[in-house]
Amino acid sequence: MKITIERGLLLKVLTHIQSIVERRNTIPILSNVKLDAPGGQLSLNATDMDLDIVETVPADVTTKGSTTAPAHTLFDIVRKLPDGAQVELDSGSGDTLKISSGRSRFTLTCLPVEDFPVLSGGDLPHKFALASADLKNLIDRTRFAISTEETRYYLNGIYLHTAERKGVAVLRSVATDGHRLACVDVPLPKGAAGMPGVIVPRKAVAELRKLIDDLDGEVGISLSDTKIRFSFEGAVLTSKLIDGTFPDYDRVIPSDNDKVLEVNTQQFREAVDRVSAISSERSRAVKMSLSKGNLTLSVSSPDNDTATEEIAVDYDAGNIDIGFNARYLLDIAQQIDGDEARFNLADAASPTLVQDKDDASALYVLMPMRV
Repeated sequence: MKITIERGLLLKVLTHIQSIVERRNTIPILSNVKLDAPGGQLSLNATDMDLDIVETVPADVTTKGSTTAPAHTLFDIVRKLPDGAQVELDSGSGDTLKISSGRSRFTLTCLPVEDFPVLSGGDLPHKFALASADLKNLIDRTRFAISTEETRYYLNGIYLHTAERKGVAVLRSVATDGHRLACVDVPLPKGAAGMPGVIVPRKAVAELRKLIDDLDGEVGISLSDTKIRFSFEGAVLTSKLIDGTFPDYDRVIPSDNDKVLEVNTQQFREAVDRVSAISSERSRAVKMSLSKGNLTLSVSSPDNDTATEEIAVDYDAGNIDIGFNARYLLDIAQQIDGDEARFNLADAASPTLVQDKDDASALYVLMPMRV
């Protein structure tokens, strides 16, 4: 294999590719990226055996062929080359990869292409296309609630499934860590009806979001009970799914909370952020005290520091004091784009429902804290 490629193009792909490759591997070939030049383009493939990415970019191919190279080393070399440089990759006999750019020369030891595992092949029965804006929406408004607790592995991802909202079929993403829950709907794409509910792992969600950041078109999605594949603009991301049962989240979404608070979203976010400045890592509780037309936010630290702030709100129910984790409260408030946030409360010990007043496609549930 012998090719020439512009440094910026190669660096962009290697940035995505190398983030999938684990720094420490017991299987040497998994530290490598597979390079394949079939003619007129270069395909790069990396995998950690759970997640697989193939990205293709234009390249001037002198000699067709394939090789593998250490992913992180190749990324570091290309990253340190000057902007606009042309990079020549030459695998020669196949044991080494020679990298040339200007006066710089590098030689990397290669491993056999035959040893590189194939995860991206195979046909997945359920197929549909989703607008990239909808996919970003499903990810961005739920992933903050993904659990990082490995013992509850079935919560370590986003639950993607079909559902109904007010009699209309939707594609829904749900994430929860047991303290807060995020649930977002987009219109059900054609072909998605009948798909199984799947749990997309946290790492796959993060890598996918980076890949589609600048994408305006559609994303092809195909899935089975064990795998999901996302295809778009020269890239294919394939991931194993979490083998587990997502809990019945409907049971924790309150339906009869009768105390309704409406508050200016930006004012609320800024006030919570200010009063939580004195909270400690151990105790992040912020108390919300509600009375007619008024919300008082207060925080006390273990060192007896205090902070309070009052906000004029639309509230006409009985007085209530309720505590929340300030970080969790901010995370949810930051998902609300509209001018007004609506809180449906019951009492100091029951879950609170939070929504954008003007957007019913997303809802958030937050468990209270004792304060």
